[in-house]
Amino acid sequence: MPLAPESYQALDDLLNRLATESIIATPGRDDGLIPSYSLLGELRELFASEPALRDAVVSVHAVLDKRLEAAQPFDEVALGHLRSLVDWLPGAIEAAKSGKAPTTASPRDIAASAMAAPGAAAATEREQKDVLLDLNMGENQELLSEFHAEVVDHLQQIEAALLVLDQEPDNHESLNSIFRSFHTIKGNAGFLGLVPMHTLAHEVESLLDLARNFKLRLNPAIITEILRSRDALQALTQQVGLALEKGQLPIDVVPVSHLILAVKRLALGAGSAAVEPAPVSAPSAAVAPITDEVAAHAETPAPAEGQAPSTPNSIEAHAMGKTSTGQTVRVNTEKVDSLMDMVGELVIVQSQLIESARAMGADGTPLNRNVSQLSRITKELQHTAMSLRMIPIKPTFQKMERLARDLARNFGKKVLFRVNGEDTELDRTVVEEIGDPLVHMMRNALDHGLELPEQRVAAGKSETGTVDLNAYHQGSNIVIELRDDGRGINPDFILKKAVEKGIVSASASLSRDEIYALLFAPGFSTAEKVTAVSGRGVGMDVVKRNIEKMRGKIEISSEIGKGSVFKIKLPLTMAIIDGLVVRVGTDRFILPCTSVQMALRPTRESISTVHGRGEVIDLRGRILPLHRLHRRFGIPADAQHPWEGIVVIVEHAGRVSALLVDQMVSKQEVVIKNLGAFMQGLPGIAGGAILGDGNIALILDPASLLQAA
Repeated sequence: MPLAPESYQALDDLLNRLATESIIATPGRDDGLIPSYSLLGELRELFASEPALRDAVVSVHAVLDKRLEAAQPFDEVALGHLRSLVDWLPGAIEAAKSGKAPTTASPRDIAASAMAAPGAAAATEREQKDVLLDLNMGENQELLSEFHAEVVDHLQQIEAALLVLDQEPDNHESLNSIFRSFHTIKGNAGFLGLVPMHTLAHEVESLLDLARNFKLRLNPAIITEILRSRDALQALTQQVGLALEKGQLPIDVVPVSHLILAVKRLALGAGSAAVEPAPVSAPSAAVAPITDEVAAHAETPAPAEGQAPSTPNSIEAHAMGKTSTGQTVRVNTEKVDSLMDMVGELVIVQSQLIESARAMGADGTPLNRNVSQLSRITKELQHTAMSLRMIPIKPTFQKMERLARDLARNFGKKVLFRVNGEDTELDRTVVEEIGDPLVHMMRNALDHGLELPEQRVAAGKSETGTVDLNAYHQGSNIVIELRDDGRGINPDFILKKAVEKGIVSASASLSRDEIYALLFAPGFSTAEKVTAVSGRGVGMDVVKRNIEKMRGKIEISSEIGKGSVFKIKLPLTMAIIDGLVVRVGTDRFILPCTSVQMALRPTRESISTVHGRGEVIDLRGRILPLHRLHRRFGIPADAQHPWEGIVVIVEHAGRVSALLVDQMVSKQEVVIKNLGAFMQGLPGIAGGAILGDGNIALILDPASLLQAA
């Protein structure tokens, strides 16, 4: 009975994965042993109707079973059986598909040759390919700098296009984009003598060329292998970057031989079976056929119609004295940071000039007009300088897309990952810092948020879960929103867990927002068991800490059975903030506007004292704790009673409190200054700022201020 057609795709996927594991495996180590054992078990199920194929798989499965039972790694014999089976299966499956009997040679008959040849070949391959990256910095430093910047861009494009191909295997535009990127990396690495990068990129390029010519159809296993190759190239590129930035030459060998062998085996597995080209709705020059001579191992990809043939090699062109006429220029980030510092100083001097002109009563005079003109120019210069630090959040979102793909496969879940607003720009420092919090949040969304396919179907949902990652501007902030349509967050369950762990008392009465805030408590976790991904309770507290370090805040909303939304609100820049200047006695303080909800002069009736808890204010039916700022810092104040001063309502991490000050002075942009080691880490203080009159005001940090109070 021939194999069922619906099992062909699953078979191809399993075979590719098994082939990869067999290449990675080495005698004396258990790398790949458990995955191979698991894959063989799946093949047994698929071969239920083919006794000859099933028996061959069962014999090798039994060999690996004995190794696992004895807690022993691969040996030459077991590895030989596995590799011989991998070599024998493709032909046997093709015969079974057409209803013929498989070849008489069984895996056992060819095990000896399979053990000898691959082992020797692998050793030779490793000797040739697993070598230290030789940069030859004396001659190549300038070219390496250009090469590094170009490869970083290409690696980002490769990852993005591969994630598209994972969803749309017949997307020829993405396929050609990846091919061109690997081709460029190969050519430039070869020119600079970077052997591991050149050889790995060459093999992947050859594999992609088969796909371009419809001799191979990309599937998740092949895409995973190309992603792994891309990651190895990134590790090598990072070595180049370290050498350029810090003069630290490579000292570790980045292994690529196992990837090269895996890619070669995938290319050989394509065999002579050509893949029918998918119908294309509109003619595309990128899929134009190329001759066999070029297809063998094309050194230059054919240009698309309407495009001039590209220069064969940008590095070689540079070496020959040619320059490109690009619209961008690469600038060292230290220079941009220095420019921002100087613009900050200019803002301070401008504020001082305005104060001086006002003190002189210079309204309507040439001095006043000149100061106003300086203010406009300074404002424009400030925005321009800030824009130089702004970069799109797209690379970070792309990493999250890759993470979602990998985690979904690990958890056995089906996920549709969508992004929106990936071109939104924000401060470079913020982009660098937001990566870790997003990783933890993505893991939680995939692990705790989304249900398994069968659970979703039972709940009346589509078996494919949806995760949306959005970015957009909101006033002077940027909002990053992670939304899933999973099981949602049960506040009662969170509260119960928090009581069990002793985080809150059993008699505590908490609002929904306060319960959600418990998710960020150190050591808190709702996982029933610890996995490689979550369950140790060290994730969400890291999220909160990193976001607060960037003067941001996080909000949670959720509906049981419908899903959850996590919103991170961050300032656009870390250097300049909108601040509310308040006075207490003779001192002035600055509250970040992002934390201020409102300011009001309270009535005598709205203030009361709770025994053992301190003062509270009744704000339209909400009872809020009242903190006197002068007591916090031990300074004299003008307002002895709350109704004689101003109450500022501040909110942070879902907690709302009231601060008593003497007077609201103004709202203005201030440049944040570091206070140095002497006042570093002082509770309630985030930094300092120089005001227009030359005096220094402390910038308050509502989170640590309220926590200390």
